[in-house]
Amino acid sequence: MKKKSPLRTVIITAIIVIAVIMLVKSFWIPEFNCIAPGILYTSGQPRGMDYTRLLYKYHIATIINLRSPAEHREQNWYNEEMAWVHNNGVKYFEVPLERNVNDPAHFPDSNMQQKFLELMTVKDNIPVLVHDGRGEGRVAIFAAVWLAKEQRLPLEQVLAKVAYVKGQPLTEQEKTFVRSLFK
Repeated sequence: MKKKSPLRTVIITAIIVIAVIMLVKSFWIPEFNCIAPGILYTSGQPRGMDYTRLLYKYHIATIINLRSPAEHREQNWYNEEMAWVHNNGVKYFEVPLERNVNDPAHFPDSNMQQKFLELMTVKDNIPVLVHDGRGEGRVAIFAAVWLAKEQRLPLEQVLAKVAYVKGQPLTEQEKTFVRSLFK
């Protein structure tokens, strides 16, 4: 009986590990968070198979994109997203916010907040995915609007959930904005 070479075993194991990693990555939605199961989810920019997972696993009926028009030109994600929502009957809305937390346009004004909350009250729009480029700051701010105004969670719970979605502590500007939702 011929002995298997240890190098061959290492190479086969490495190939299997790489294949598993690539498979898992193809079904990984960047910074995906469940704010309320079956109602509201947040993420970074979906790509490729992410859309299929969003439709079949989470039954996403509406996508709300927070990226500004200037960001549409950064990569070809926009055309992919437009084709997918069109082909799958998913509703699509743009509510552009600036990326920079120091820019006042980073925070939704009362009209944007109202538009978002109205979209969230239409039964046919649910479940909703709110996304931006990385799935951190801007989506966390919109989650705060919904949690504070629609779910009426206490301030401390909203701050904690928003920090969790953002993946890091909130800036003073973000804390001030979240506190303003309770006035």
